Amino acid sequence: MTKAKIPMTQRGYDKLAETLNFLKTERREQISAYMGSALADGDIRESAAYDEARMQQSENEMRIRELEDQLERADIIQEGAQEGIGLGAKVRVKNDKGIERDFEIVGTYEVDVAKGRVSDQSPIGAALSGHKKGDKVIVTTPNGPSKFTIIEVSY
Repeated sequence: MTKAKIPMTQRGYDKLAETLNFLKTERREQISAYMGSALADGDIRESAAYDEARMQQSENEMRIRELEDQLERADIIQEGAQEGIGLGAKVRVKNDKGIERDFEIVGTYEVDVAKGRVSDQSPIGAALSGHKKGDKVIVTTPNGPSKFTIIEVSY
């Protein structure tokens, strides 16, 4: 069975690749050094430090496999290639109270809500997808519906 492709921007792909490289090089070295110091302390059968190092090693290797899988399944979307708002779009909206907000539509693994990066699968991302400057959209959120007017779109 083939695994589903994961749509993402080039920047998202590059960020995952950078993280993977860090985990495979620097993080592995850090864990190895920690494990070495735990081994140097003596009896590993009762060493909390050695157990902690093994747990960190296991978590790191699991994260490496996860990132490798994500990168293998990546489907890099050309920003601006789709009709209307899509992956990679930077969107400025105004709500019905006149408050402006900026969003960037990104793939699921690129989300950073604090920086305004929302998934194309999120309520906001899904509502904006395919629309253009000047369109009015209604976003259904847990707090109820919000009305937005799209005032700017760029890639």
